Amino acid sequence: MPKSLKLIVEALLFASDRPLSVKDFRSWLPDAEPAGIRSALKVLKYEYEAMGRSFNLREVAGGYQFRSHSDFGPYILRMLQATPARLSRAALETLAIIAYKQPIVRHEIERVRGVESGGILRNLLEKDLIRIMGRKDLPGRPLIYGTTRRFLEVFDLDSIDSLPKLKEIKAFGNEDHGTENEAPVREEALPQTEEDPQGADGERVPEQSLVEPEAGEDRAGTAPSPEEGEQGEDAAPEPQGPAEDQ
Repeated sequence: MPKSLKLIVEALLFASDRPLSVKDFRSWLPDAEPAGIRSALKVLKYEYEAMGRSFNLREVAGGYQFRSHSDFGPYILRMLQATPARLSRAALETLAIIAYKQPIVRHEIERVRGVESGGILRNLLEKDLIRIMGRKDLPGRPLIYGTTRRFLEVFDLDSIDSLPKLKEIKAFGNEDHGTENEAPVREEALPQTEEDPQGADGERVPEQSLVEPEAGEDRAGTAPSPEEGEQGEDAAPEPQGPAEDQ
């Protein structure tokens, strides 16, 4: 008994650990037409939304994939006993520059950021968020960087064109500034974000360098000399005479 194309597509999506494109479905279902596959995907997407399930069918990285609603994220993380991977502000800044200006070479990234970014680029490469696209025809043949398909999956984007336009970001910022006086937010009510302190080369600064010296110690960690202590104890304000009459 032949199975419904919609159910076959659903089963393939359920078993896959990555987004599947129409081309992928065609490679496994040579008798199915692209229009029929797209129609089946559209029906599935509508049915999941109508049923109000905890997941939906999303277009991600040029394909289709089941995605859980963010409301259920804490329960899934509890089951997996994992914490969500986080990027430092410097890493997000570097990733945004690459996403919007790719293809781009390292010295162009560092010219925008103003700091050395070699360590951050290595970290993003290890996380498969960026890739090396080749070498630019310049002295030294510098590497060219761009984003990966994994980047689209992580940020829930169908393609790089799905990124918000810069004018949209500026308009959003202007709206925020316009409503600051209308609805002030208490500072203590804002969520606290942990930022990685950055050194001049973009790397994490050792915690020792962030510790403030205790009272009675200078920046080098040495106590004041006895002579300095005696001078501090003996010093007293000089008596001032009565103010002269004008």
